[in-house]
Amino acid sequence: MNYGRDYKFIPATSVGSGVGIEVAPNIYSYTVQIVNICLVGDKNNFVLVDAGMPRSAEEIIKMTEDRFGEKSKPSAIILTHGHFDHVGAIIELIDHWEVPVYAHEEELPFLTGARKYPEPDPTVEGGLVAKISPLFPNEPINISMHVKALPKDQSVPYMMGWKWIHTPGHTPGHVSLFREEDRALIAGDAFVTVKQESLYKVVTQQQEISGPPRYLTADWNRAWESVKTLQSLYPDTAVTGHGLPMTGELLTESLEKLVTNFEDIAIPDYGKYVNKRKH
Repeated sequence: MNYGRDYKFIPATSVGSGVGIEVAPNIYSYTVQIVNICLVGDKNNFVLVDAGMPRSAEEIIKMTEDRFGEKSKPSAIILTHGHFDHVGAIIELIDHWEVPVYAHEEELPFLTGARKYPEPDPTVEGGLVAKISPLFPNEPINISMHVKALPKDQSVPYMMGWKWIHTPGHTPGHVSLFREEDRALIAGDAFVTVKQESLYKVVTQQQEISGPPRYLTADWNRAWESVKTLQSLYPDTAVTGHGLPMTGELLTESLEKLVTNFEDIAIPDYGKYVNKRKH
């Protein structure tokens, strides 16, 4: 197993770093610097959704043991996608826990060293985070002996009652996770609840509905369709990859607004991956 040659610690943080939130029954969201990971389940059976920032393995292990007890470990790790801030500690966690990893089959090339993501776009409309995005790790990692494709029937291993939904655009194999029973959604970066391009808003975690992070989104048409798909589920609770959880009427209204005004809210006015002009 190996990370890309550009793997490194990223000195970015927010006021939410190190904070955990009980979002819904058996859903615990925890912020590692600027990205959210989730523990889903109880002490008898739980999974980790996403694997945080580079060099964060010790923090994630401690958070897991604080929640479920010493030497507790997940049954599996589920990845919404393979960007550096969602797989940053994956190799150390695999070594420590010896558990399988699951991702969408279209994401596997980026997790097995076969393909590299498109380069981050520092020219995209946005704030300082977008401008410094070329500093972020972008080389493919290789966990080929430990990662498997999610089941084709949309079930999620070790997550009874959940299904995965293909929500591409931000990456080709991006998935979101949905629990019908209480309409709980783990959205990854299909949409987020902070303006991720703005350093000030990332640091302060100022909440607002937004599309996927602009500097790493290469297909805006598919990203829009993915948001429409998630809005059609009428989720009651959403944990996103960046920003605070959103619930109830605020979530419903915000998603409707995002779908209706996606070109204005989400799609940047300029950038090398912009493939749809605003009307």
